[in-house]
Amino acid sequence: MAFTRLSGDVIAQIISLTTPQDACAMSSVSTNFRSIADSDQVWSNFLPPGCEDLIPQLSTKKSLYHHLWEHPVLINGRNMRLSLDKKSGKKCFMLGARDLSIIWGDDQRYWRWMATPESRFNEVALLRYVWWFHIIGRIETSMLSSGTNYAAYFVFRFDGQGGGFNQPVNSNVCIGSEEHDEGRSVTLNPRGGEPTAIRERADGWMEIEMGEFHNENGDGTLVCCLKEVDNYRQKSGLIVEGIELRPKETH
Repeated sequence: MAFTRLSGDVIAQIISLTTPQDACAMSSVSTNFRSIADSDQVWSNFLPPGCEDLIPQLSTKKSLYHHLWEHPVLINGRNMRLSLDKKSGKKCFMLGARDLSIIWGDDQRYWRWMATPESRFNEVALLRYVWWFHIIGRIETSMLSSGTNYAAYFVFRFDGQGGGFNQPVNSNVCIGSEEHDEGRSVTLNPRGGEPTAIRERADGWMEIEMGEFHNENGDGTLVCCLKEVDNYRQKSGLIVEGIELRPKETH
């Protein structure tokens, strides 16, 4: 039997078993395919639980999906934004600086909170100077997509030279407590010529991977920590936008 002779419901079920990218490609096959591939029956399967009522004024599930990967939405009660991964439809979260625990973050001698048009949040944190550097982000794993490999990224830039960050700081991503010894060392401002894991983002900020984890059933608290409290080197000039959690790319 030719594929086009199947009923619309059956074709919709088949398309629902593919990916959002496949559904968009199939919508260009013909007018009949477009009406099925763009239907709510298909795109409801691509939207993670809890997303369908975020923006009720959007008329279709496909338009909601596209809006959520292009325009992250603010989560009520927290300085956090939700978006969708374009390829997989998995949930992504950005924890803004105000949602993080920053040691001495409320002391204006050490940190200054300011607005900047380049940020998706109302405020970012500018480090004046500290000797102890300690930032923690927390999120319940039940908010994330289950059965998904995630990576956490520290999103930042520097005001001027960024003093004191050419030495490694400890980065730790785990479910439970930030007091684990295991982790990795990351350098936020390596000296010229040194290898770096820092990546420039499309939005103009920089990011560095803090670590990765597998969210199986969403039954714990994810803790993302950057910490350097040993060398007593003065640190300054860092601008913190937040910590982003998104599905880990596989190659």
